Amino acid sequence: MIAELPVFYDYINAANSRIDPSTVHVKNTGLNRFFVRYLLQRAMSPLEFRIPDTWDRNYFLYVLYCLGWIGVLNTDKFGTICQHCGLQGYNVYYQPTKIVVSNPLLVGIKELEIGREAALIRLQPDYGSIMDLVQFYANMMALTAETAGVNIFNSKLSYYFRAGNKAGAESYKKMFDQIGSGEPAVFVDKNLLNEDGSPTWDTFTQDLRSNYIAGDLLDDMRKWEERFDTEIGIPNANTNKRERLITDEVNANNFETRSRIELWLDTLRRGMQTANELFGLDLSVDWRPELRQQFESEGGAADESDDERPGIA
Repeated sequence: MIAELPVFYDYINAANSRIDPSTVHVKNTGLNRFFVRYLLQRAMSPLEFRIPDTWDRNYFLYVLYCLGWIGVLNTDKFGTICQHCGLQGYNVYYQPTKIVVSNPLLVGIKELEIGREAALIRLQPDYGSIMDLVQFYANMMALTAETAGVNIFNSKLSYYFRAGNKAGAESYKKMFDQIGSGEPAVFVDKNLLNEDGSPTWDTFTQDLRSNYIAGDLLDDMRKWEERFDTEIGIPNANTNKRERLITDEVNANNFETRSRIELWLDTLRRGMQTANELFGLDLSVDWRPELRQQFESEGGAADESDDERPGIA
């Protein structure tokens, strides 16, 4: 059906950017929120933005990355500002024609024509945010971390006791608490021992090493993070086996890492160019210098066109 094509800006954003694509969800939602926060900030790190000092940088970044776009308009009271906005209308290519801004500090609801009265800076060509990407990897990392925590807890050396009655069970609990607290000597009634004087307790399991997989899980969590880094443009050329890499493998990873974020860069620059032309601004975005240097040191030459584009001074 035509409605499923990525040409209707409102459909593609609503359908793909504000859902959680994971099929299995972590029980500990606080752990999920921890990784969402961590990955979202990580996703903002590869690029540097030049924006006016009067704009709030945190507001600009979080609206852009979480919503997928941000509007730029001129106001009588605050001058030229960036704002969270809705989109309205369609042109012949099914792209939005207006931004809709509602802010209690601005008079009324503003409906401004894109390209003439306002500019629209978007992160991706389909007007989508990156929250679906962040949620997927946050869920997978949270599940892995939760599994590691349970495995570490269950890998403690456990004991079980055979008690003839409730009083005996309580005596065993008190004895084990004293031993666990580190007391140098613990005295027990002989009735808590077998007839031959041997203890009436035993370990629940002694083969802890075969059940301990927390180390593997931590390696897997690092792999999830590296896959996320590849999605957002952070170099990570198979760091676990770097000594075995050949130049072609590094270059292939660099291309995979850069391909998506280069598309984001191009989309961002188009919106910024419109804003610059309408309002006389000096907006720009570029790679962070340290990332560019890392790509070049690993064999991935930076685009010549990037060197000619303005970045952070």
